[in-house]
This record gives sequence, structure tokens and C-alpha cells, in this order.
Amino acid sequence: MIKTNHKVALVTGAGSGMGEATALLFAKDGFKVVLADMNEKAILNVEEKIKVNGGTAISVKCDVSDEKQVESLVDTAVKTFGRLDAAFNNAGIQVQPAETADILAEDFDRIINVNLRGCWLSMKYEIRQMLKNGGGTIINNSSIAGLGGSPTRAAYSAAKHGILGLTRTAAAEYATRGIRVNAVCPGTINTPMVERMLKEGDLDEQVAIEATPMRRFAHSNEVASVVLFLSSDASSYINGHHITIDGGQTII
Repeated sequence: MIKTNHKVALVTGAGSGMGEATALLFAKDGFKVVLADMNEKAILNVEEKIKVNGGTAISVKCDVSDEKQVESLVDTAVKTFGRLDAAFNNAGIQVQPAETADILAEDFDRIINVNLRGCWLSMKYEIRQMLKNGGGTIINNSSIAGLGGSPTRAAYSAAKHGILGLTRTAAAEYATRGIRVNAVCPGTINTPMVERMLKEGDLDEQVAIEATPMRRFAHSNEVASVVLFLSSDASSYINGHHITIDGGQTII
């Protein structure tokens, strides 16, 4: 068993929101953390937060839809820290809402390329390294949009459904080789992305809150703590599943 303070975690979309919160929590738990994001300034800021608190981290600018960049990201993680034990594939984007027949093809492709292809590419190279390690844990960020229909968000919903398919398939493929793959399905989380949606009128705050039995948005740390749990030995027999973090929104 590798001691926690010798373990290495990779977080994509680590510059803000759920990715940042998870990276900080990994570091607090003793992981060495590899931060990946398109926003280099943002991940350098997160890296500094980790180091100020005595942790270890590096930042790598990465477009997860680009295979060569993802391969280089994982290579950099291993060259720097020697191994890869955990990954949170969190990178994702939104585009302007539109009904299915009105989605621009370029918007559909962009969502699929970043949110779904990016998750698959990340898994591809993470798994290859984890097989060399003798095991590891992968957590993919899906959404409650991956559990049902999401009007005006067809491309996003399709990508998030696809992430669950990738999660279950990989979990079955690698279970006997020491790799567990799970997913989280957040509801409405208080992140910069959601803040932008509220500001631009793409999300009605009151409607979203009233649709949630707990009558509030979640905090990014509430997702991060579940990711850490799924990365730990406390979840050693959980494989191929998703945990819904939505304050009860999908139960009604």
C-alpha cells in the first residue's frame, strides 16, 4: 500500500470551482497534485495556494480535447512525481442554451470534444500509467444532466450521459487490474460557470433553488469531499457507479 503522502493525483479543470476545491483537498490529504487547465494563470494561483499550505503541486496548461496535450500532461505528471494514483476528470464547458433543433453544429462539437472526448482521452492515458503502477482510482465528473433530459442543453446532456457509459465500461474492463472507475453527478454547484449562467440569464436562481429539496446550491467542497472518498480505501469496493450530489433534486 502506498502511503497517502507518496500518492499523486491529477485534476483537470483545476483552475476554479470543483476542480480547484478537489485539488486543494487532495493536497490537504497529502497527495502531490498535478493541476491541469486551459487557464494557466488560474492553475498557477491554485498551485500557489497549495504550496503556501505546505503541499506539493505542479501546473500544466492543457486542452483536454487535444490528444497530444493530454498524453504530455500524464507524461509530465509521471516524470515529475514518478507515478499516478488518482485522477479527477473534471474539465468541462457550457455553451449558449438552445433547443435540440437549434444547436449550432460547432457548439455541439465543442461540447462533445471537451466534455466527452476530453474525459475519454484523460482516462486513456491515466489508465495506461495506472496499469504500470499496479492500480489507481479515476473519478469522472458527470452531472445530473447525465441522468435525464436537460431541455436546451442537449449536447451537454449527451456528453454527460456518455461519461457515465465510459465510467461503467472502463470499471468493468480494469476491475481485476487494480483500477476503480467511478463518477460524480453534481446538481447546481456554486461555481464560476454557474455564476456566469446566472448573470447571463441562462439559469434562474429561484427556480433552481425551488427545484432542490435542500433549498440551496451546493458548495464545490461538497463535491470535492466525495471525490476524495472515491479516491480512498474507504471506497475500496465501489466500482463503476456514480454518486449524485444534488441536494435531492433528482428524487422529486
